Amino acid sequence: MPDRGRAALNALVTGLACIAAALLVHFVVGSMVGPFVTRIMLDAGVMIILAVSLNIVNGFTGQFSIGHAGFMAVGAYVAAGITYYSSLALFGSYQAQTGLISVGSLIFAASALVGGLAAAGAGWVVGLPSLRLRGDYLAIVTLGFGEIVRVLLQQSNPQLFSWDETRAASLKELVPPPLGGAQGFQSIPTYTSLFWVALFVAITLVFCFRLKRSSEGRAMLSIREDEIAAQAMGVNITNLKVRAFMFASFFAGVGGALYAHQLGTALRPTDAGFARSFEILIAVVLGGLGSISGAALAAVLLTVASALMIELGPWRMVLYALALILIMIFRPGGLFGVKEAWEVFGGLWRRKAVAR
Repeated sequence: MPDRGRAALNALVTGLACIAAALLVHFVVGSMVGPFVTRIMLDAGVMIILAVSLNIVNGFTGQFSIGHAGFMAVGAYVAAGITYYSSLALFGSYQAQTGLISVGSLIFAASALVGGLAAAGAGWVVGLPSLRLRGDYLAIVTLGFGEIVRVLLQQSNPQLFSWDETRAASLKELVPPPLGGAQGFQSIPTYTSLFWVALFVAITLVFCFRLKRSSEGRAMLSIREDEIAAQAMGVNITNLKVRAFMFASFFAGVGGALYAHQLGTALRPTDAGFARSFEILIAVVLGGLGSISGAALAAVLLTVASALMIELGPWRMVLYALALILIMIFRPGGLFGVKEAWEVFGGLWRRKAVAR
């Protein structure tokens, strides 16, 4: 079979497997748990997407981004705007349509992809300074981007228009756009379900694993280890750094879209502030810079810990900071380093077998 045909077949089989896994989670696992556990699973899925995507930048290429929530906010607001105003135009109401597969849910899926593309565009803009900046300086740029997004969203028009008002509005009335302002984007249709979260988690994991094992992924890892040596070997550092930001930003935007359509109340600019970026960064560092499975497991652990420590309020951020300090002191590479979880556990099992 020609290489292109084999690649197309592999992509088809992988896509069908992702859909089957998502359906299994939605109908089988979803029927076995209550609303509280379901909410934790939804939060964990979104966190996995955010942490694994940030790992492309911080783990694969060795750059230091701490404004990932800014890309999440771009995707969240773009997707929320599409579903809200398209629902008003098509159905006369912003209420979500019932059913796993409906016109409204398909609009939501499309809006999540558009939100991801919008975030990828922002990632391209932010990725350009990464060609000249490193370390703390790049971190400051990404942090500044996240804060700029938050402030701009707070200054958006607090009034949400009806469809008739939107069509009748002039361009001047649509600037700044009607996105709820500091009070938040109200009445977003709640389309996020276990199916959509599981599907996008599966797609994110498959993409990142394939990227890591590809020639492009190995080139990214070479940039992390020694940028000068990688450039001397012919690695296109400029292209790969920007592409890493765009890949990570796209999935962050998709994760933001899932988060926005899960709330059912209001999406506020503070939901994607520095605290959220810090949580995502902790998940990546805890799991291991470059470890996809490590970032995913750490995302689940942090989500469960946040649910259990909800009564602590902002004090949980203090505990997160202490955990990050301890990790950097005693385990700088994270739990798994650049390896995957099964490689670490498999090595431990083999050493125990030899010792016997």
